[in-house]
Amino acid sequence: MKTGMLRISPGFDDIMPSEYRELVDNGPYGQGYAIKDLGSFKELLEEHPLCAGCGLALALRLTLASLPAPEDTVVVGSTGCSALAFPQVALHNIHSLFGNQNAVATGLKRALRLRFPDKVKDVVVIAGDGAIADIGLDMVMQSWLRRENLTTIMLDNEAYANTGGQESGMSVQGAVLNMAPKGKNFPKLSLPEIAQASGCAYVASVSPAKPKQLSKAVRRAILVARDTGPTYVQIYSPCPTNYKINSKETISYIKWREREGLYKTTELISQQAQAFLDTIEEKS
Repeated sequence: MKTGMLRISPGFDDIMPSEYRELVDNGPYGQGYAIKDLGSFKELLEEHPLCAGCGLALALRLTLASLPAPEDTVVVGSTGCSALAFPQVALHNIHSLFGNQNAVATGLKRALRLRFPDKVKDVVVIAGDGAIADIGLDMVMQSWLRRENLTTIMLDNEAYANTGGQESGMSVQGAVLNMAPKGKNFPKLSLPEIAQASGCAYVASVSPAKPKQLSKAVRRAILVARDTGPTYVQIYSPCPTNYKINSKETISYIKWREREGLYKTTELISQQAQAFLDTIEEKS
């Protein structure tokens, strides 16, 4: 992909909002930025439509700042809160029907491999728990079982936050939500274990409370997907609106969940993926 494709047409330059012009002029393309550079470039419009204190918005920013090659990355998203933010990012992205994101990503990855046989093009699925663990679980697992070279990243806010706060498979047992007033009756789905059992070469669960750990997991997942097979990263992204968290206390809430063992960060790596990571990380 040529970065010139992202430039504003001369006929529209004078009417485009200044925030968008800055997104184009000061985006992450070809600069080798990493998470330590967050704030020195622009990856997401400040006035995005997500709620104040949204854990998903922070997780998305950290993820975008961790991509190994943003200029050669296409994100495939799906219906949910994250879909509201993708039009605001400096990145090629596709919005798929709810739950179809891994099927769309599979076709895209194969097409890019044929179109650009001598260049790596990363295809990364970024979607919520409804799209990945519930409605789209079939598409997701089939892409893992076929060993597609994709990275799937779940922004896990433990609810269908975009449609009123219904419980999802990722909501914890007993969680009281707007449409689960008596609390959820069954445990949270252990998708990292399912991902590993389904053939993912690299699996991690992380949170925005530990940005460096999150960044390392995202980069590792994308690099392993290039060489070894499918990868999965789960990012805890709590929803202040539906879980009634003070918007200023999102990170404190995440740290409390981790401290109490209510959200566990983990990393599961196959032998082949570990050997690959050892090789590239030793070089770097």
